[in-house]
Amino acid sequence: MKILHTSDWHIGRTFHGQSTLDHLRQVFGAMVEIVKQNDVDVVVVSGDIFDSSMPSAENFTVLSTVLRDIKAAGASVVMTSGNHDSATRLGFQSEWAGLAGIHVITGFDQYLRPIIIEDEYGPVNFYGIPYLEPSLIRHHYPSHELKTHEQVLTFAMDGIRADIARSDARSVVLSHCFVSDVAASSEATDVERDITAGGLNLVPAAAFDGPDYVALGHIHGRTTITERVRYSGAPLHYSFGEAAKPRGGWLVTLDAGGLDEVTWIDFPVPRRLSVLTDDLEALLSDATYASAESDWVCAILTDRVRPVDAMRRLQRRFPFCAMLEHRPSVVVESSATTYGERVKQKTDREIVAGFLEHVRNGVGPSEFETDIVNDVFAEQRVKEASE
Repeated sequence: MKILHTSDWHIGRTFHGQSTLDHLRQVFGAMVEIVKQNDVDVVVVSGDIFDSSMPSAENFTVLSTVLRDIKAAGASVVMTSGNHDSATRLGFQSEWAGLAGIHVITGFDQYLRPIIIEDEYGPVNFYGIPYLEPSLIRHHYPSHELKTHEQVLTFAMDGIRADIARSDARSVVLSHCFVSDVAASSEATDVERDITAGGLNLVPAAAFDGPDYVALGHIHGRTTITERVRYSGAPLHYSFGEAAKPRGGWLVTLDAGGLDEVTWIDFPVPRRLSVLTDDLEALLSDATYASAESDWVCAILTDRVRPVDAMRRLQRRFPFCAMLEHRPSVVVESSATTYGERVKQKTDREIVAGFLEHVRNGVGPSEFETDIVNDVFAEQRVKEASE
C-alpha cells in the first residue's frame, strides 16, 4: 500500500493579507498528479484542514474539489480535524462521505474505530486522532487524569495499542500535536498556534510506540522524529519563518510486514519567499535582487534612518513585498545614565540635537534643521523678553 502523508492544509489562510487560495489550488492539482503517477492508495491529512473554525463557502468548494479529484485519481482519503478546525463543521455528513472513500475523523473517541482499507496483503487499520484539547474531553473520562496533551495522547494511544494487539492488521496513526523531540519554541512559526508555556502541549515520541507509521501534523516544516514517526509540514509557505522549509509530503510504502520505505516528494512552490537585507536604495536599484521581483518579499532595511514611504517605493519593484523591518546597520550604544543626568550640563540646542540623534540612530540635525531650531529659540527669547 502507498500512502501520501500530508497535513496542515489551512484552506482559507491569508499571507500578510493576500489570499492563498489560487496557490493552494495549484498545489492540490500537483498533489492529484502525484497520486496518479505514484499509484497512491490513500492520502492522509493530519489536521488543520481549514484555517478557521468558520470557513467560507469558497473554502468548502476548494476542499470538495480536491477530495473529488483525489478520489477520481484512484486514492481514498483519511483526514482528521486540527486545532484550527471546527470538528462539528468538518465532520458534517462524514458518515456519508465515508461510503465514498473520504473518511473524516472528528469525534473525540472515533480513533477507537479504525478505518480499514485493504491491499493485496490484507487490511491496514487507520487510526485518526483528532486534536484533543484536554479541557474539552476530560469530563468524558472522570476516572483518568487528563490535564496535559501528553496524558491525553498517551491515553488515546493505549486504546489504539490494545486494538492493534487484537488484530493482525498493519496500522497507521494520524495525530495533530507537538512531539517533544521537536523543539516547539524554535520549530514552530507564527502560524502554528496554541503553544503553551511550560511544555503542557508537548508529547513524547514514545507515546506513539506501536503502529507501523505515525503521520503527524501541527508543525509546518518537514521533520523526521524516527523512521516511522514524521511530520510532513504544510503544502504552502504561510510565514516568512518557513521560507527555508521545503514543501511536500511523505510517500509511505507498506509491505506485508509493515513499514517498507518512506520517500519525500516535493510540491511546487507557486511563489517563492525571499528575505532581502540591504539599504533601501540598494534594494531599489541593485541588479542582484532582480530575481526576487516576483517573490513574496520581506525587506529588512539597514538604513541608519528609517526611510520615508519605504513600502510604497519597494512595491514598485517588488509588487509582492509583504513585510518591512528596519534594522539599522549602525546602532547607538545605550547608556545606563538617566536622561536627566545626560542633559544636566547641556544647552537647549544641544538637548534638541541629542534627541534627534537618539531617535534617528546616531544621525543628528542637518544644517537646515539647526537653522529651524535656532529660529525657534530666538522667537522664544523675544517672547519671554516682552512679557
